[in-house]
Amino acid sequence: MQQRTLGRTNIQVSSICLGGNVFGWTIDEATSFEVLDAFVAGGGNFIDSADVYAAWAQKVGISETILGKWMKARGNRHNIILATKCGSELAPDKKGLSKAYIMQAVEASLQRLQTDYIDLYQSHVDDPTVTMEETMEAFNTLVQQGKVRALGCSNFSGARLYQALEVSAKHGWARYETIQPRYNLVDRDIEADQLPICRAANVSVIPYYALAAGFLTGKYRKGQPLPSTARAANVNTRYMNDKGFAVIEQLDAAAKATGATMGQVAVAWLLARPGITAPIASATSVAQVNELVGAAALKLDIALG
Repeated sequence: MQQRTLGRTNIQVSSICLGGNVFGWTIDEATSFEVLDAFVAGGGNFIDSADVYAAWAQKVGISETILGKWMKARGNRHNIILATKCGSELAPDKKGLSKAYIMQAVEASLQRLQTDYIDLYQSHVDDPTVTMEETMEAFNTLVQQGKVRALGCSNFSGARLYQALEVSAKHGWARYETIQPRYNLVDRDIEADQLPICRAANVSVIPYYALAAGFLTGKYRKGQPLPSTARAANVNTRYMNDKGFAVIEQLDAAAKATGATMGQVAVAWLLARPGITAPIASATSVAQVNELVGAAALKLDIALG
């Protein structure tokens, strides 16, 4: 699997990032281990998690916990580029991007992950109640302490990303080297907002929802019953409309022309976009992992979108 660099760092990551939101939620620990093993066997090394996974199922930190157990069992921490996030609400007194909370949250993540450093530590959501100086100073301290190798943000607007970069440059602090936005063939707002800033400042883009929560795999069809999955209701609300189904028609045609699956075409499209480093996609089975790995090798010569 091809490798790429995160921002201005020397951190080399696989061109597909495995999303850890499903670990301990839609798949149990044993299946999570199988998925992780298959990803590494296919050449992957970049795995993304968050402390809030899976709070919605009353399992705060379960994804990080499973990742920590897996790395310890396999003895492969030094081979894994580990990304996680903080800032989303875990409890009324556990949220945000204040210096005090960031310092608390990173220690909890390190303990669950059974490691003494995080390769990419990201602010999960913006926190306008705290000054950007306070947030970036806290993150810079973590880099200086060696607990974090690189910084990133998720769900930031272009304006707030630019402000963060300016603050870091002014003080000579470590900056956000990555941004993690929602981006796929249907969700394309970042093309007019964050992407121009990222390209100009050499900030890597690691988009989540690469497969639009499974919609772009083709398993959701107009007039057909919804799959019995935890994500089906969200997919129905966000993507099952005229815009979404028009994209599905294009994917259908491209998949037939290339001999690839619709999901592989959707991920390959992202990989071919300027500035995209590693699309994030989750997998709940070894078969799905193998499909993702195949997407990294697919070269598209068909225009989409």
